[in-house]
Amino acid sequence: MFLPKEIPNVKVPPIKCQGIKTKLVNFIATNISWSGRGRWIEPFLGSGVVLFNIAPERALVSDTNVHIINFYKQVQKGNITPEVVREYLTDAGEQLLLRGEDYYYEVRERFNRGGDALDFLFLSRACFNGVMRFNKQGEFNVPFCKKPDRFRPAYITKIVNQVKWIAEIMRNRDWVFEACDWRETLSKCTEDDFVYLDPPYIGRHTDYYNSWTEDDAEELAKIARELPCGFALSMWKENEYRHNLHLETYWSGNCVRTFSHFYHVGSTEDLRNGMIEALAIKPGFEVEDFPNSRAETRNSR
Repeated sequence: MFLPKEIPNVKVPPIKCQGIKTKLVNFIATNISWSGRGRWIEPFLGSGVVLFNIAPERALVSDTNVHIINFYKQVQKGNITPEVVREYLTDAGEQLLLRGEDYYYEVRERFNRGGDALDFLFLSRACFNGVMRFNKQGEFNVPFCKKPDRFRPAYITKIVNQVKWIAEIMRNRDWVFEACDWRETLSKCTEDDFVYLDPPYIGRHTDYYNSWTEDDAEELAKIARELPCGFALSMWKENEYRHNLHLETYWSGNCVRTFSHFYHVGSTEDLRNGMIEALAIKPGFEVEDFPNSRAETRNSR
């Protein structure tokens, strides 16, 4: 069996996205039962943190955001290397320190004209709060983070090491990256594959590449029920103030495992909010008993 497995050192890929699942990688990897004979399929790739840490031999992954897919394809092809990234960010960092926000907006305008993958990496790290947002014309429109000294040598080395890590992971693995609609990706599933679903939250993070409606959510649940292979869906379940009725309405027929964690909303330890995340797993593909998952998960059918 390929899964379940523990991942002792969860790493973060170079592209930052909202809703990144770094804290949930081991929760996901220790609750899915899959042979690994087919492909790991992700139609909502995002940052790719789950893909790169689970590291299947074969994968079909996609996202509607062409810039995410382009960046990872360029790394896969060897066009973007750790050395290239270090040289680019060192030069860009020097320009940012010298010219401040004028340089940031110059790069942003250049990226919106040409879509260069290295400019995309720079913007994702130099923009306000690391937010990835595009306007209705598909243009990156996040303002500057107001930190002209952002790209210090240690920070550049951190990003370079992340690029090196994903390049090593992809080497000699049969991974296909596609920029397309999630429906197209799911239409390619076969019996031995396994699908990991991490759709946007309804009404949140809506932009040119990342809109998600009630109708989309309902359609995804319907298509998932008809898949010939196993699947698991990540979704928030509840916090102190809200309860996700969509999870119960569309995914209650599956095995639902939960994981509690905190996220910070301020600078002090007491400014924390608890969130219960859910993993809805197709019956027959859940792990019945795995050492480090028992204390964190529970079944609810």
